[in-house]
Amino acid sequence: MVKKPGFLAVLAFILFSCNYSRPITPAQAASNQISAADSFTANEAQAENQKIKYNLTFLAAGDNLFHETIINSFKKDNEYDFLSIYSEVKNLVERADLAFINQETVMAGERFGHTGYPEFNSPQILARNLADTGFDIINHANNHAMDRGKAGMIATLDLWETIPGTTVIGARKSGEHHKIIIKNNITLGFLSYTYGLNGIPLPEDSPNLVSLIDRTVISQEVTALRPLCDFLVVSLHWGEEYMREPSEEQKDLALFLAQHNTDLIIGHHPHVLQPVESLPRADGKEMLCFYSIGNFVSNQRNKERLLGAIMLVTFTKETLDGNITELSITDSGLIPVICHFERDFSGTRAYPLYSYTDELLEKHRQRFSDKEMTLEYFNNVMDGLGTKIYSDDPF
Repeated sequence: MVKKPGFLAVLAFILFSCNYSRPITPAQAASNQISAADSFTANEAQAENQKIKYNLTFLAAGDNLFHETIINSFKKDNEYDFLSIYSEVKNLVERADLAFINQETVMAGERFGHTGYPEFNSPQILARNLADTGFDIINHANNHAMDRGKAGMIATLDLWETIPGTTVIGARKSGEHHKIIIKNNITLGFLSYTYGLNGIPLPEDSPNLVSLIDRTVISQEVTALRPLCDFLVVSLHWGEEYMREPSEEQKDLALFLAQHNTDLIIGHHPHVLQPVESLPRADGKEMLCFYSIGNFVSNQRNKERLLGAIMLVTFTKETLDGNITELSITDSGLIPVICHFERDFSGTRAYPLYSYTDELLEKHRQRFSDKEMTLEYFNNVMDGLGTKIYSDDPF
């Protein structure tokens, strides 16, 4: 499935509502798209007295955390290229209709210095590598967003503006906190928040540069966005690092969002996997909460932090005579992912667990110091997460 061009962040007042009594028809929705690739056929547009079902596959990857060892090992002739890191997952990412990633580090440019922990700044080519891999939605509401101050975050946002087909959530130079994307005649609304910024205050002249978790603000923004979309997705950088169970604060905030009729929470920050849960909404439906999808790419050196997962959900919209009759998440689950790197920190690469071999495992740096890091261990962790686990290519 070719998915790239055709995203449109539309102003709230011109969008159709999921509760609107006369939703925009497929033909009208098509006229609002930038690309013909996202428009609908004449047969669909003219369909009357027919049921039509629309599906949208949505993929999300966790923390993309570039340590200095990654930066150094991919430097050649003073140039960088990180595309090979994602080569084993590219066929998954690009086949989803939309793909999200939590970009944990800013990419402010060489003048700020390329650094890893504790104040990260990754080479700017990484942004283009992520786009080339197939990621469309880039989250920057996380605790490292201000590692290079206001100037570093602005430079990162400027960079994304040069890359067509990408949408940044959680940070902005100005404008609305939410983003709305229409794909396959399905409207998704996005909000994103982080628990903090490692003690770095937001600048007085840009207090909305990065979105922070504040229940009063969240309530206002979710309430305003809810009528304007078919599905409402909230990204949360929250919880306690390295804890495999969600904190009471996470659980309470998840319930809060369920009572505001959110459809999906994408959680990250703990750097390890946490369970998946369905929570009752105020309107009688259910909200799906992925408390933490763990690391995606990093050089952290604990076996629990080397196992992450790609979230995959299918949003489904059913219509009759152009009127919405059903909105639901019809499928969901996790694709386990191993971040591989070798003894000298070379060869960093993300592998789906179903294609990761014992031969690769024996070369992993962590395996030399932890013989309990086995494929069986990884599978056992996945089995306890309370959701479907894909043991093969889900597409």
